[in-house]
Amino acid sequence: MTPTIPSTDADLFADDVIADPHPTYRELRDAGPALWMSRYECWVLPRYAEAFAALRDHDSFSSGSGVALNEVMNQATKGGSVLCTDPPDHDLLRRILGTRLTPRALRGHSEDFTRRAHVLVDELIEKGSFDAVADFSSAFPLSVVPDLLGVPEDGREHLLTWASAAFQAEGPMNERTQASLPSLQEFLEYMSGVAGEEKLTPGSWGHQMLLEARSGEIDEKMLPLLLLDYLGPSIDTTISALSTAIWQFALHPDQWDELRRDRSLIANVVNEAVRLEAPIRGFARHLTRDYDIDGVTLPAGDWVFVSYASANRDERRWEDPGRFDIYRDTAGHVGFGSGIHSCVGQGLAKLEANALFNALADRVSRFELAGEPVWNVHNILRGISTLPVTIHS
Repeated sequence: MTPTIPSTDADLFADDVIADPHPTYRELRDAGPALWMSRYECWVLPRYAEAFAALRDHDSFSSGSGVALNEVMNQATKGGSVLCTDPPDHDLLRRILGTRLTPRALRGHSEDFTRRAHVLVDELIEKGSFDAVADFSSAFPLSVVPDLLGVPEDGREHLLTWASAAFQAEGPMNERTQASLPSLQEFLEYMSGVAGEEKLTPGSWGHQMLLEARSGEIDEKMLPLLLLDYLGPSIDTTISALSTAIWQFALHPDQWDELRRDRSLIANVVNEAVRLEAPIRGFARHLTRDYDIDGVTLPAGDWVFVSYASANRDERRWEDPGRFDIYRDTAGHVGFGSGIHSCVGQGLAKLEANALFNALADRVSRFELAGEPVWNVHNILRGISTLPVTIHS
């Protein structure tokens, strides 16, 4: 007897679900470990165990055909970025990107980040009340990442829009994806022009990659997409994690008190924020072989949406998963992905957070919400767009 294929007509990309996704994620988890999403003709993995296993099995769940839920983006990025390649091509690109993101390499930026963080916190103390997204979570990455990449001043004002568009375009071919494509094309043209005219700051990450391209290590045509690999996790995902943490510290002042007493807890703040509200809702994978989950065969050739956000709230894996707890053992969370495609920029995000929360802990005793958070409506990114807060020193 042929098993019944578990399916769902839930729309993970509807505006109301994006604004408040967790009830839908719970419904999907309760319905089964693998569901056919009839609206998008692909599978979804909403539970932790299956999502984690898929991310660790790149041979079965391939990224080499792209990670988007639309063919336009998959064709545009196929084989051109670390996110959209499988070994052996992936190994080369990951090595090139990763040399600048090793703990040892990042330590060289620690002093500069600390100085910048204290300057920013001093400015916020003077303001008293501000938008924690625009004035804090966005302000810091946008002050450091462009310098690291070495992009010229002209064009930096568009980086946040371009990075967001790159993630937006990874969704299904809905209105949001279609609207993002011109911005993404602008970024690729901008980076091609900057590289071609040698406008990248000598010694910067971008300039070093240009030299590697010119030496034949990589195809120079791949440079814009590889720079986008730096830009996305360095800006959007960092902004999301920082904003979530500030929101939760305002709701749970006791946790902020604990962090101020024990700064070693800062190392887990980003992990818990990313577990609670995964900045990346999920990415797609392409099945290279038949794959069995709980007696149901997912056929080779099908697409699978691995839901990081739902997996990180799975009650089967996490106790009281909707609670923010900086003491939680977050090992194994998939907010940064997992396996060979885990976020190459997570070390940078954590270094930024360490500098910022140390500076805040020196001066700030309380965060007070001055309004409710407003969430972005975005295919792939989960993040707060505005978060009015007041801080007390």
